[in-house]
Amino acid sequence: MTTLHEPPAPTTAAELSVWPASATEPRPGALAVGGVPLTEIADRFGTPVYVLDEAEVRDRCRTYRTAFPDAEVLYAAKAFLCRAMARWTAEEGLGLDVCSAGELELAVTAGFPPERIVLHGNAKSPRDLDTALRLGVGRIVIDSPSEVARLAAAVGPGGHQKVMVRVVPGIGAGGHEKIRTGTDDQKSGLSITDGYAQHAIARILDQPQLRLTGLHCHLGSQITGVRPYLVAVRRLVGLMTRLHEQHGLVLPELDLGGGHGIAYRPGEQALDLTALARKVRTELADACTAAGLPVPRLIIEPGRAIVGPAGIALYHVLSVKQTGDHVFVAVDGGMSDNPRPALYGVRYAPRLIGRHSTAEGTRVTVVGRHCEAGDVLAADVELPADVRPGDLLAVPVAGAYHLSMASGYNLVGRPPVAAVRDGLARLLVRRESIEDIRSRDVGL
Repeated sequence: MTTLHEPPAPTTAAELSVWPASATEPRPGALAVGGVPLTEIADRFGTPVYVLDEAEVRDRCRTYRTAFPDAEVLYAAKAFLCRAMARWTAEEGLGLDVCSAGELELAVTAGFPPERIVLHGNAKSPRDLDTALRLGVGRIVIDSPSEVARLAAAVGPGGHQKVMVRVVPGIGAGGHEKIRTGTDDQKSGLSITDGYAQHAIARILDQPQLRLTGLHCHLGSQITGVRPYLVAVRRLVGLMTRLHEQHGLVLPELDLGGGHGIAYRPGEQALDLTALARKVRTELADACTAAGLPVPRLIIEPGRAIVGPAGIALYHVLSVKQTGDHVFVAVDGGMSDNPRPALYGVRYAPRLIGRHSTAEGTRVTVVGRHCEAGDVLAADVELPADVRPGDLLAVPVAGAYHLSMASGYNLVGRPPVAAVRDGLARLLVRRESIEDIRSRDVGL
């Protein structure tokens, strides 16, 4: 065991930098978010549980609207979606980016205007397309040549549907190789380099029921620098120029996707949103002026950057065990409710809450309860040396790609989601029960 030989110091502003802005420490060892003590959330709803700060979500939506006043901002639902989340983003003036009939139907039945929804997906099912057309989504992003004919047939000779084309600009960006989607060697989009994008666009122009409104790209996720987006602007405007020369086509929209990086631990870099907005706006205007094209309306699709920092995961410690030089702190959740550390090596900064410890700090690995050696939630992190079963751990920046990627592994059941605001907590998504699991098992 490696100890740090100093008791934990009072929480600093830097340490709280990755927590929601409403986070306070009313007394040593305690933590409240949205005016609600996190221990109260754990007592009321059990653990594991996700806590979502409604005010933080809304503030981040407004920050995007302020930074990009002339752009269309679409919340990327894949990061996390429930009916309340759909309502919050709609009320804050954002559109929605969905990737399946399930996301689409949940949003529309929650009251989200379908004309403000964009459907994505590299392999859309017939149900996805049929649902999109039935509900009247604003745009469908075409991702493969075969989708052109399928969509045109589904629309029918008397119908019309706005579409965009997802192109691959050949740019490698993102926090991990598994979440880089702007290069030519992955499944999404149509390459500019080899001409597949141009071929698909020509096919779309031959379908009178499909109206091409713009180009779309997505470079990857957890991008913390502005430069990849500027390169993408230049390459997409270059394609728009060629399309104008070949077809007389002037596209009114340009979608740069999302992937805006956030800090998961104090001191980590996040994407500078103000710089992104200013530089992208300038780059787009300059490139279009040089090409003699009107400046298209910009579309962006943040997901993680809106909901990630607004979420907190709470776990109870089940066991503490030393094996060789390692101390393993096992909690009552794990890779079934957060597979990201196992998939991408993501690192978090959990902290002990609910009691004030004066013990020395020690390096531990926080692990889950599942039957996998890779079921690690936080490797080599500092916790008080007296951490013990029954303690409560809180993990900040847990709002994105946790519950949305949760699984039924070991039939544990997915955690609930509680929202906090103005000193009140309410349940948004209930815990998945054994009855839920049993009800799907219909055979003997």
